[in-house]
Amino acid sequence: MLGAIIGDMVGSVYEWANIKTTDFPFFQPTCFFTDDSVLTVATAKALLSGMGYTQAYQDFARRYPGRGYGGNFQYWIYRDDPQPYNSWGNGSAMRVSPVGFAFDSLEEVLDEAKRSAEVTHSHPEGIKGAQATAGAILLARQGVSQPEMRAEIADRFGYKLDRTLDQIRPGYTFDVSCQGSVPEAIIAFIESTGFEDAIRKAISLGGDSDTIACITGGIAEAYYGIPEDIAQQAYGYLPEEFIEIIQAFQTRYM
Repeated sequence: MLGAIIGDMVGSVYEWANIKTTDFPFFQPTCFFTDDSVLTVATAKALLSGMGYTQAYQDFARRYPGRGYGGNFQYWIYRDDPQPYNSWGNGSAMRVSPVGFAFDSLEEVLDEAKRSAEVTHSHPEGIKGAQATAGAILLARQGVSQPEMRAEIADRFGYKLDRTLDQIRPGYTFDVSCQGSVPEAIIAFIESTGFEDAIRKAISLGGDSDTIACITGGIAEAYYGIPEDIAQQAYGYLPEEFIEIIQAFQTRYM
């Protein structure tokens, strides 16, 4: 899950200032954690504590306001009786990475990803985006090769993964839908050669840079691990509460 948070933070400075290259400073002083990281940590907290996803997401979002939450979610945070709002946005996918690390069978991962998504993102595409992301993380943990992952995810979820980054990049623009960002994030991992390279490739697409890199980063961590120097730099941007939850999650599940 730390890989997802790193992707979010590195991509945070490019969400509204897209770049179309992998040649950029990795961590910058202006990097920050967004809603992607807040809700990823909330997912981990829910898995660690048995807290429901609705309670965890409301609790963390209320205590870490102003982090870029979507309009419908911003309203949902403060509802006394929060209900799913049929979203197909990529918020379900950017927060799901802990699920891919916490369970060891594809059936369990897909079921739990659905549960984490549907408290807000009850649209089939919102659920599918979370399941595809968490499923890819499990496959990466199992050492499935990148070509095999491409075939498995494409077959199971119907995503068009036979495109290349060079084909996608020139015309790719901001897209917050699962169907318009999760496949691209998975392709960035499939073409990568290492953890940092995966994050760089994801950001180089442009669009919703922090979320694409967040999704890619979770998969890349599962496959490559995270270089220790990058992990230590990341901790410097995070509040102590996040670090404690990340480390507790790693101790239990990784």
